[in-house]
Amino acid sequence: MVDITLDIIGGEKITLPHATTLLEVSKEAFPERKWPVLVAKVDNELQDLSRKLLYDATVEFLDITDPNGFRTYQRSCTMLLVYAAKAVLGRKTRVVVAHSINKNYFCELPGHEITDDLLAKIEGEMRRAVQANFPITKCTLQREEALHIARELGLEDKISLLKYRHNLTVSFYKLDWMYNYLYGEMAPSTGCLDQFQLVRRARGFMLQFPNVGLDYGFDDISKEVKIAEVFAEASQWARILKAGTVGALNDKLCSIGSGEIIRVTEALHEKKIALLADQIVQECRPIVLIAGPSSSGKTTFAARLGIQLQVNGAVPHVIGLDNYYLDRENCPRDADGNYDFETINAIDTAQINKDLQALLAGERVQIPTFNFLTGKREYKGRFLALSPKDVLILEGIHGLNDRVSEEVPPSDKFKIFISAMTQINIDDHNRIPTTDTRLVRRIVRDYQYRGASAAKTISMWPSVLRGESKYIFPHQERADAFFNSALVYEMCVLKQYAEPLLFGLQPDVAQYTEARRLIKFLSSFLGMPSDNIPPNSILREFIGGGCFNH
Repeated sequence: MVDITLDIIGGEKITLPHATTLLEVSKEAFPERKWPVLVAKVDNELQDLSRKLLYDATVEFLDITDPNGFRTYQRSCTMLLVYAAKAVLGRKTRVVVAHSINKNYFCELPGHEITDDLLAKIEGEMRRAVQANFPITKCTLQREEALHIARELGLEDKISLLKYRHNLTVSFYKLDWMYNYLYGEMAPSTGCLDQFQLVRRARGFMLQFPNVGLDYGFDDISKEVKIAEVFAEASQWARILKAGTVGALNDKLCSIGSGEIIRVTEALHEKKIALLADQIVQECRPIVLIAGPSSSGKTTFAARLGIQLQVNGAVPHVIGLDNYYLDRENCPRDADGNYDFETINAIDTAQINKDLQALLAGERVQIPTFNFLTGKREYKGRFLALSPKDVLILEGIHGLNDRVSEEVPPSDKFKIFISAMTQINIDDHNRIPTTDTRLVRRIVRDYQYRGASAAKTISMWPSVLRGESKYIFPHQERADAFFNSALVYEMCVLKQYAEPLLFGLQPDVAQYTEARRLIKFLSSFLGMPSDNIPPNSILREFIGGGCFNH
């Protein structure tokens, strides 16, 4: 017998026979549950529900309402999609998860025209598999056997990735006749995956997942137009570099080294920034508003945009919207009684609009500085007046919120949304979430410059994401332009900074689960030295050695 402590209120304990599976435990402990259990944490380590319990342990069961449970649902639905597409079009059919939009996946079927009829057939096959409730089982294979299976099923992307693995064995998942390599834990069976839909879009289609906030319903994706264009551009950049997957990137590192990859990637960034500066000057926009989520590289981007504006003969002035925070004593509080620094109501939008109107009228304005130690806004004699060639760059998370510049005529302002929208996948079926890119960046930066441990950064991250979802992303479609700050090579560099911090977390801390997930993610990348990264690179904002003051 083994003693199992369930990680719920009161820490309920149950005793079950040795080698009981987690799936059996979940049925014993939760015979009725609104959402099906998808995965479990055993002593803070994520495990498939097929795992047998051989010793006393603390277990937490996760469903779609938990981030790890939702990722499990996404992965499992992806395998279901690949299975159905191969069943309809042939076992060597290639299915590509190109990118994610609002947590849904944009997919392509290279070589096949996407029609409503084809999607109906694939979705019908998916639902047949759900009804059949096929088990999704984990199989440990010798690497040579796994490579043979990958060739038989046309999984060339897996072959490229697996040849860089150190282990002699590979874990594949099996659904009916199909094997596949999925990065992370999977649902126990297809019967858990009853909510999804396929929607034709552009040259591909969306695989939509249920939104718990909409009572298991689906988001309206019809308005996500501009962000889709950015991901299309990111895919084009990956094709230019011939590094659309981690395996392809590793191949290039082994064949040509890191120098060319860095130079071409940074040149793509510089060209995009130069084009934005050209547009701002040509359209005579004196106010530039920049917004983006945490660790998107807003500060470096604003500085580099300023340089390109100078090349065009303009005189840039960069101001952080953080300087317009309300005094801390006047800052609103959240439901828990803590200061809410993420809300737009923490910013003195009235003063911002007053200053912007005065600047556009040619008046001289004193610009504040916020003292984060005292929690007070201070005026230290920094005055600014705009001449006809001057451009004011306002940078901050609320830059695209209309309340920040509601008194400024639309013709006078240019809005830019910046984020690290990852253009590289682990392979055809394993998408790298943009939030993972930014989280790794922030872990490295917070340790380097703020003395924060990886555990502290990880613990704060859910709150950061909630704030972004509420205050930043709803405004992204209002942007006049987007800038993708992701660098195709950056994880090869960041892993060498992040891995020691992540390995330092012990199993008894709550953040251990996330640390182990990130370690597994980073293990797919070959390491790369940072010597050849230019000092003005956005990556320097996180690893240090940059030429801008942050």
